[in-house]
Amino acid sequence: DNDYVSSRIQGLAKRKVDLLLDSNDSLRDNILERFTDSDCILIDEAQFLTKNQVDEASAISCALDIPVICYGIRTDFQTHAFEGSLRLWEVADYIEEAKTLCECGEKAIFNARFVDGAFQIDGEQLCIDNQVRVRYKSMCPRCYYAKMRQNR
Repeated sequence: DNDYVSSRIQGLAKRKVDLLLDSNDSLRDNILERFTDSDCILIDEAQFLTKNQVDEASAISCALDIPVICYGIRTDFQTHAFEGSLRLWEVADYIEEAKTLCECGEKAIFNARFVDGAFQIDGEQLCIDNQVRVRYKSMCPRCYYAKMRQNR
């Protein structure tokens, strides 16, 4: 939500982020400049980190003895791993899955993209909300592949 952390759940408070980076920014430099006395570093939307930024986070955690906790999803709407997610799976000390349910009640592992209500199977990996009316929905494999068959 721009430079705020917010929830899709109505009524929950928003909080301004302490630091907002893009793919060209050094995570290491920014953290070392501002957060060396922190008890913990939280990274939201970690799937958008670059491989290098994940490596920087891991090195900072070890060097400064500060836990770095990352939140994000594994795969895009086409079930392909995000660069940041893949690297986190490779180097994380500990991974805890936050289980999500599909509307059918089964475990959701995919994130389906809907643009103006239509299920999408093609397109760029990133589609920002202010570009088009886009919505993502967690789905189990059975429901995801059923939607794919309907849209061919």
